[in-house]
Amino acid sequence: MNHSNAQPTNLLSPIQIGDLTLKNRVVMAPLTRNRAGEGLVPTEMNVTYYRQRASAGLIISEGAQIADDALGYPLTPGIHSQAQIDGWKKVTDAVHAEQGLIFVQLWHCGRVSHSSMLPNGQLPYAPSAIKPAGEVFTYEGLKPYETPHELSVDEIQHIIEQYRHAARCAKEAGFDGVEIHGANGYLLDQFLRDGTNKREDQYGGSVENRARLLMEVTEAVCEIWDSKRVGIRLSPLQPFNDLYDSNPEATFSYVVDQLNRFKLAYLHITEMGAETLGAAGPYFDISQLRQLWNGVYMTNSNYDYFSGNEALSSGKADLISFGKLFIANPDLPERFANDAPLNEPDPNSFYGGDERGYIDYPFLKQA
Repeated sequence: MNHSNAQPTNLLSPIQIGDLTLKNRVVMAPLTRNRAGEGLVPTEMNVTYYRQRASAGLIISEGAQIADDALGYPLTPGIHSQAQIDGWKKVTDAVHAEQGLIFVQLWHCGRVSHSSMLPNGQLPYAPSAIKPAGEVFTYEGLKPYETPHELSVDEIQHIIEQYRHAARCAKEAGFDGVEIHGANGYLLDQFLRDGTNKREDQYGGSVENRARLLMEVTEAVCEIWDSKRVGIRLSPLQPFNDLYDSNPEATFSYVVDQLNRFKLAYLHITEMGAETLGAAGPYFDISQLRQLWNGVYMTNSNYDYFSGNEALSSGKADLISFGKLFIANPDLPERFANDAPLNEPDPNSFYGGDERGYIDYPFLKQA
C-alpha cells in the first residue's frame, strides 16, 4: 500500500476522541479571566468570548468552582447553582451554534483561597493544615494566605459529592464533557503531592493514598458522564501555589498508570515548571508519561504553530492546548491555516476588567 500521499498529522488535522470528532487539534486551554457576573454566573460578555473562539477543535472552559466553598479567586464562575447552569447554557448554545465543542473544567481551589471570600468566613480547605507561602488576591486586594482547615474524612466524602453534583450541573448546562482540574496546586494536586499532604490516614502517606481522592473524584464524575467525555489535567513539574513533591516521577507515573483504567477522553499534561528545574521536586523527563498513557494525550506550554506541529508529527502529543495565543487570537486555527500574523496578548487585561483585552481582539478578516 502506498502511503506517500498520507498527510502528516498537524494542528489542522481532525481527531476522534471517544464519540466526538474534533475538527482540528488546536485546543483552547482553560484560562482564568475573573469576569463572571453577580452570583458568579456567566454573562453575555462571557458568551461572546467563547463564541468568538468556537473554531478551536475543543474549548476547555476556565475553571468553574464545584461549590461556593471551592472558590479561590474573585469573579470566577461556578457550576453548582441553577443560575450558573442557566448562564453556562447560553455559552454552550453559542459555541454549538458555531459548530464548536466545549468541556467545562471542574475546579476546587482548596487552600489557595481566603476566608474573606468563603461562606460564613470559613477557612480554606486542604489535605493538611499547611499555610502556602505568599499572598492571595481577594475582593479587598492582596492578603497573606491563611493556615487552611485540614479536611476530615467525612468532609472529603462531601467534596466528592460536590464534584458529582457539579458534573450533573455541567450536563444540564449543555457541555460536551468535563475536565477534572488536578493541576497547578489546587485541591486535588494538594492531595497528590507530599509537600502539601502530610496526612496519616487513607488519604495520605503512600502514593496510592495520596492519589485516592483524585481516583474517587474521577470515578464519581464518570458515574455522571460517560468516561469518554471526561478529561483530566495534571502538572507534574509545576511549583505554582507553593507545591512540591519529593518524587514527582514516581507520583505522576503511578497516577497516569492508574487513570488508564477509566478510559478517559484525554490526559492533559501541562509542562509548566520545566523551566524552573527542581522547584517542584526532582526533575524528570515528563515525556515518559506519554508512554504510560493508553489514550489521547494533550500537552501545553507556550507552544506555537511550529513547535505544536512538531510535537504532533513526532508523536509527542495528539492535541496541543493554547492559552495566551487564544486570548489574543479568537480565530487562532484560521490564522495557523493561513500562516497569518498573530495579535499580541496584553497581560494587563488577563485577569478581571471589562471587554478590553477580552472580546475586542481583532479577527483576521477585520484586520
